[in-house]
Amino acid sequence: MSQSESPLTAAAHQALHKLSQELPDACERLDYVKRMTDQAASKVLGIVESAQEDAQAVGRQGHELSESLQRLAAAPDLSVERARAMMRLCAAYAAGAAGFADRVKGLQTEIMMAQDFQDLSGQVINKVLAMLRPAEAPLQQLLATHDHVEPAAAATQEQLAGVQTPDKALQQDDVDALLAEMGF
Repeated sequence: MSQSESPLTAAAHQALHKLSQELPDACERLDYVKRMTDQAASKVLGIVESAQEDAQAVGRQGHELSESLQRLAAAPDLSVERARAMMRLCAAYAAGAAGFADRVKGLQTEIMMAQDFQDLSGQVINKVLAMLRPAEAPLQQLLATHDHVEPAAAATQEQLAGVQTPDKALQQDDVDALLAEMGF
């Protein structure tokens, strides 16, 4: 079928051609967003895990100190020396708890900083959407005109609809085959 016989308008053909040229860049940008998201998630999980270990240590020390204080308070022969020793333990615990609070504040700042990818990834996603949106209608038109000729195109159109779960997402080979069917 020649260009003049094509059911696609010149504008639709041009939009699809532009999309075929921009698709590798779009995939690269989305891969970049995926890597940034993975890195941020890993960093946040590591920070949280570290904070949990510190919290467990502070909690364990607090329980031990509480039990010691209760035993000391119940002891009939409380000496000044034992009371001072307990006061030193309390002071050490208070200093440790204050240090823990400072570390947690620093970890919270690190978590916020790990989320800095969000602004950049939003910009990248908007750029990819700007590449894809102009080709949506021509692609639907192309699929509709080939619907009666190629039944596989209808299945492909269903696969492309909506948000994909990882087990149903198209693989690169599927995308390449679809583009090859369309002559790209």
